[in-house]
Amino acid sequence: MKRVALLIAITAGIVSQSALAKTLNVMTSFSILGDITQQVGGDHVKVTSLVGPDGDPHTFEPSPQDSAALSKADVVVVNGLELEGWLDRLIKASGFKGTLIVASDGVKTHSMDEDGKLVVDPHAWNSAANGAVYAKNIMDGLIKSDPQDKTALTESGERYIAQLNQLDGWAKKRFSDIPTEKRTVLSSHDAFGYFSNQYHVHFLAPQGLSSESEASAADVAALIEQIKAQHVHTWFMENQLDPRLVKQIAQATGAKAGGELYPESLSGKDGPAATYVQAFKHNVNVIADSMK
Repeated sequence: MKRVALLIAITAGIVSQSALAKTLNVMTSFSILGDITQQVGGDHVKVTSLVGPDGDPHTFEPSPQDSAALSKADVVVVNGLELEGWLDRLIKASGFKGTLIVASDGVKTHSMDEDGKLVVDPHAWNSAANGAVYAKNIMDGLIKSDPQDKTALTESGERYIAQLNQLDGWAKKRFSDIPTEKRTVLSSHDAFGYFSNQYHVHFLAPQGLSSESEASAADVAALIEQIKAQHVHTWFMENQLDPRLVKQIAQATGAKAGGELYPESLSGKDGPAATYVQAFKHNVNVIADSMK
């Protein structure tokens, strides 16, 4: 009889623990944040990204269905730094009442001149060191929403943060033996400012910080002359953008195609950049290989 009672007690304890376990319904603004959140949250989160693979977070236009989905979320993860200009209105319209996590909180930002105006660069995740900051902010926000799973979330979060810090060191080493004068490439728009600062690679681009910006004929002509003067040999397309302009510039300069980069959006599941870590490694490797 005692054994039966003990079994009942153990079973009740398991059921009680199971009842405490919580799966957070998390909405992220775009796919890179979605993957970081998934890596940190593991089985404790169900993640949906408003801007999916190969999507452009600058130009995304939300639908009424997105507003309805947002209203049911426990947690919303955003980049901040004015990347998602469409998101504040969407959150307000949806009636969202959960936890809002700004992934870029605490990142040391830098600004760039855009048409005579100083603008904060929002692409902070393109440094893996900043990616670790994002992961820490997301971990803390998930724990706030799900304190009963703090131990599990802390373990998975800290493990992932360590992985991103190691990735940062690997990227620095990857570029360390390449002469400085060879570390300049052409891309579509200014999405690699933090990458440039952290890994000492120089990017030229016809478009500004937002893919919505348009390069004038004079800007394009000046860029072509700069590329020729600096002997830039390689150009890259970006998965989320139309490559026609950068192709035209490359043709005018003789630069060779170096492949596709993933600065703002992951690839599909079967692509080379299905996770944030894969995308970062891919970008580092194809850029470094083009300089050899």
